[in-house]
Amino acid sequence: MNKALIIFIIFIVLAGVWIGLRFIIGGSEDTWICVDNEWVKHGVPSAPMPIELCGEKSQAEKSVKLYYYNSDLDKDEFGNTACSRNGLVSIERKIPLTKTPIQDTIKLLLSGDITNKERSMGINTEYPLEGFSLKGALLKDEILTLEFDDLNNKTSGGSCRAGILWFQIEATAKQFSEVKQVRFLPEELFQP
Repeated sequence: MNKALIIFIIFIVLAGVWIGLRFIIGGSEDTWICVDNEWVKHGVPSAPMPIELCGEKSQAEKSVKLYYYNSDLDKDEFGNTACSRNGLVSIERKIPLTKTPIQDTIKLLLSGDITNKERSMGINTEYPLEGFSLKGALLKDEILTLEFDDLNNKTSGGSCRAGILWFQIEATAKQFSEVKQVRFLPEELFQP
């Protein structure tokens, strides 16, 4: 009887070690894996599908334009800031090729990453805004609806400021030929 108990205990210990090693070394069953340059669900991942490409194509990039603002280019006949689209200036950036280039470009715009050289040329932005982020995007019938979180109400604050923030996102989105109109959700965004 002692022999059978010892064998049973050894079996339980070995089974426990095997199961433990399987999860420690083998990783999570619930994840996204790259198969033939495509993301495939493995189990039930809690995270959304990665936006970057996988496999050989992951290094491919696309040039996009980010529209920021230069107040020197946006003056009325009296030299006052006109708060119009005339002050928009495009700067070129590269993004990885993904299935969501519009969203990736808007997110890059919202990061507000302007170089010192671009700033010295008068290009400026208020992005990034604390608590402001792109939540989702839907393109249907050439109308792009962008949904944002604005946890700190940073998109308001005067018609000039709100308009320029709006214009930057709109112009950046409209560089994509499939986008003819841009809408924002919630509708209370970019109000004076």
